Amino acid sequence: MRALKIAATGMAAQQMRVETISNNLANMSTTGYNTRRAEFADLHYQQMARPGTVNANDGTVLPTGVQLGLGVRPAAVSVNLAQGALSATGGDLDVAIEGNGYLEVSLPSGQSAFTRDGALKRSADGLIVTSDGYPVQPEITIPDDASSLSINPAGEVYVYFRDAAEAQLVGQLNMAGFTNAKGLEAIGSNLFLETEASGAALTSTPGQDGLGTLRQGYLEDSSVDPVREVTELIEAQRGYELNSKVISAADQMLGATTQVR
Repeated sequence: MRALKIAATGMAAQQMRVETISNNLANMSTTGYNTRRAEFADLHYQQMARPGTVNANDGTVLPTGVQLGLGVRPAAVSVNLAQGALSATGGDLDVAIEGNGYLEVSLPSGQSAFTRDGALKRSADGLIVTSDGYPVQPEITIPDDASSLSINPAGEVYVYFRDAAEAQLVGQLNMAGFTNAKGLEAIGSNLFLETEASGAALTSTPGQDGLGTLRQGYLEDSSVDPVREVTELIEAQRGYELNSKVISAADQMLGATTQVR
């Protein structure tokens, strides 16, 4: 009774789809979050009669054959890289990325990670860091006596002092781009790691080499569309129910078979 196992793979696939949708809805308010979509592929086929097999003495061949599918499997959970809307915050260290690219940060292990979460902070030492305290690369230190700061679209960081009319340049925010940004490895906390699938990071100044620009005083909202996610949730639920009905029907057929006398 192949239908039992086939329907079981269908239920597992729809469960994974629901889990992906639930993660999207849970991150509706996460800065810079991109929606995920579960993708599936059919499993291998049992060849009862292969297409093209000779079917008679005169050389006649089967045009289609008999191929029985054995279910479905998860193929990928891909990321939709559509940019979210920008929300004004007015924060000096809030920067939104308009276009492609990621900010580079340094993890405690020394490894580089990448993020689109521009809700930056200032550490006790004056370093510009993420909300988790990871310093942005290259490191930029804000002087203790600075009264305010400004970040232009090209990533240049200027500070202002009360006793000086001219702003002072203290650093440059760079951005990183990837040949295949969907191949980045998500590790949580809005951070991604470079992988062989993503390719090496191509670091440049904002606005150069196909990278986006920075906008101070804004943050990028999540790209989750609640209406679409709820619609897909209903579809996944119905798919799960239909597969469960197949299992019930197969069970009844198997029961009728065992009762034959």
